[in-house]
Amino acid sequence: MWIVALFSLGFLPLTGLLSQAWAGTELIPDAAPPGATVTIAGKGFGQFKSTQENRVLFNGTPALIQRWEVDLIGVKVPLRATSGPVEVMRGKKKIPAGTFTVQRPTVHTLQPTETEPGAILRITGEHFGNTAGSKDPNTMFGVNDVLISGVPARVRKWRNDRLEVEVPGNAASGDVVVRLASSDPLPDGSCCAPVEYSVSNALPLRVLPSVRVDPTSGPVGTKVVLFGKGFGASMEPGDAILLNGQPTTVAKWTDGVIVAHVPLGATSGPVVVKRGETQRTVGNFTVLVPKAAGLSPASAPIGSLVRVSGENFGFFSESGSTPFAFADFDKGENGVEFGGVPAVVYRWHDDKIDVWVPFSAKSGPVVIRRGATTPKADGSCCAAREIVSTVAGTFTVVTPKVESFEPTSAGLDEIVTIKGSGFGNFLKTTEQTQPGLNEGGHDFLPIQLGENVSRSEVLFNGVAAIVVSWSDTEIKVRVPRRPVFGVGKANEFFPDMTKGPLVVRRGSWDLLPDGSCCTAKQWVSVVAGEFTIQAKGLPDQGYFKDPGPDRGRD
Repeated sequence: MWIVALFSLGFLPLTGLLSQAWAGTELIPDAAPPGATVTIAGKGFGQFKSTQENRVLFNGTPALIQRWEVDLIGVKVPLRATSGPVEVMRGKKKIPAGTFTVQRPTVHTLQPTETEPGAILRITGEHFGNTAGSKDPNTMFGVNDVLISGVPARVRKWRNDRLEVEVPGNAASGDVVVRLASSDPLPDGSCCAPVEYSVSNALPLRVLPSVRVDPTSGPVGTKVVLFGKGFGASMEPGDAILLNGQPTTVAKWTDGVIVAHVPLGATSGPVVVKRGETQRTVGNFTVLVPKAAGLSPASAPIGSLVRVSGENFGFFSESGSTPFAFADFDKGENGVEFGGVPAVVYRWHDDKIDVWVPFSAKSGPVVIRRGATTPKADGSCCAAREIVSTVAGTFTVVTPKVESFEPTSAGLDEIVTIKGSGFGNFLKTTEQTQPGLNEGGHDFLPIQLGENVSRSEVLFNGVAAIVVSWSDTEIKVRVPRRPVFGVGKANEFFPDMTKGPLVVRRGSWDLLPDGSCCTAKQWVSVVAGEFTIQAKGLPDQGYFKDPGPDRGRD
């Protein structure tokens, strides 16, 4: 028998002696909802024999016995109990234990009545019980719970008159009910009939689709994207995205995505979606101020890669494209200037920016520019456009200078050392100046590097040398091995190159007037002097005199 098992587990201690005294019984409590535990205190309840011999009835409905001692009985209020007398049964004897009032869980209010998944819902009412009871859904006594549109909510706090639950991620708009689990005995009095529930009245809750705001911080001009659903197919008169009460410039509005830009003069605060007269707070945004910490290097020749360190630079491309004539937003407005000359941006991160020193760069302040706008009354662009500038430091454009080179004559493949200053670092390739190079690599297409790749060169009579090492003060190169074919002229060699100028040069680009990249590459060249290539290491002495079609080929 199940009741014997409860004895062995200690739920029904076999204590006390059989007594004939039944006076002074008391119900604790004398009012509770179904599923609650009620204690019957008194004397002379006698020894528990069996679930048929020992029973407790709530207005005639059998209750599940959890504990039976000579002076104390613990029972569960049955699901179908009604208010009325409680009787303790010993065999055929019915002993009155008092009058009990069955309470039903009742929900009075929900706060808020409109919310989103993950939010906390506060429920006030009465007769919920002092605790939620067991949290194990597999327990024989069941679990008290709260359902939102049929989905169980996670309980955060449970009191007899107030509850706090977390709205489930898969909940939809619908009714909120409180359910109290009840475990009734089987017909023979043993445990347990399938768990059933005493269900409260229902109150409606509107569950709004969750909205993700990304990013949640940035400088003015930052593109803020709202991901969700139910925004509406398009932006209508009276609609807006507000940042701390200030309208933003809306670049895109669809049912699932809204793109807005942080306006000029914006301050940190809540992000609000306004649809006509309805407003909904969907998150918070912190407006940051760009700060620069320094330049590295602070002086270099054109074509050098300079890093600007700092914080809150935001993203380089913040533009959007919408029916609101927004396609040109940010074009040429975000960038870096060297002495007032726009530079070619290589990488732009929130805490560092890498830029190439442009050909026309001037010594002077390095300025980070961010474009921002003030929207028109309908949220479209733009009532005003301005540039927010941050000075990162002072940069000096250096011109390469050659002090000496040796030897002044040498054979093929021999090393020539050039000394001087302002040579900068050796830089060869950059995806920024090779349109399609990056995309082609991802598509596994053959990569061809043209004349626009090199930035740092040493020329022997117009022919590029192989660089062995390159520092700001010293360059080592090998004398070119052989003549170079002209582009598209497979059998045409360069003219006699035994004697000619030795040139060090740096190349770079400027942005086009519309802010896009780039003009043709331009060079700053420094002639080191005249160099003689000696006829050493050649296949034969007639190498320069008879440049046949197969000479110099690998």
